[in-house]
Amino acid sequence: MAHAFMPGPVDVRELRTQVQLKYSEVATSPGKGFHFHTGRPLAAMLDYPAEVVDALPDQVVESFAGVNNPFSLGELNPGEVVLDVGSGAGFDSILAARMVGPTGRVIGVDMTLEMRAKAAFAAALAGVRNAEFFDGLAEELPLPDESVDVIISNGVINLCPDKLAAYRELYRALKPGGRLQIADVVVQRAVPAKSKAEVDLWTG
Repeated sequence: MAHAFMPGPVDVRELRTQVQLKYSEVATSPGKGFHFHTGRPLAAMLDYPAEVVDALPDQVVESFAGVNNPFSLGELNPGEVVLDVGSGAGFDSILAARMVGPTGRVIGVDMTLEMRAKAAFAAALAGVRNAEFFDGLAEELPLPDESVDVIISNGVINLCPDKLAAYRELYRALKPGGRLQIADVVVQRAVPAKSKAEVDLWTG
């Protein structure tokens, strides 16, 4: 079954470029409207606590573009070190940072410059000082081995052409006994090779 996770015929460089372009728009022009839901309406659809989301400034929520709520798998604990893979505009990272408190830390990793900039701005606006955002890929995380207690991710692993490499990296960075809390899109049927080669289907 391992072959199902290996990179297909898609042009990986082109795929990453198109994903970056798409999410750069989400970061810089959140009101434009996209084929996927974003912002406060999406957070409500995914059952994030209304009292938590309503208390956040608009700029913290407007570029949120996830597929579910990774915290529905469990609350984070004070003092934990959390990795947010594909942290985007920082919505989940900011919520995580508040959960783990000042003795904890959140590390956001994202390959899109505009998303990282939006996340840093949003964290500062929300008064969060224990979250940092770094350039990186899920398949090549810029972290030491066994360095985080919890890994969260929201709608990002499905965009990785080599999912086996991504999960190897997640487990490499996770401390023994650590937790994965991943929200993502899955399919139950094999994707045809022709479809795997179409970048538009990955990003759209």
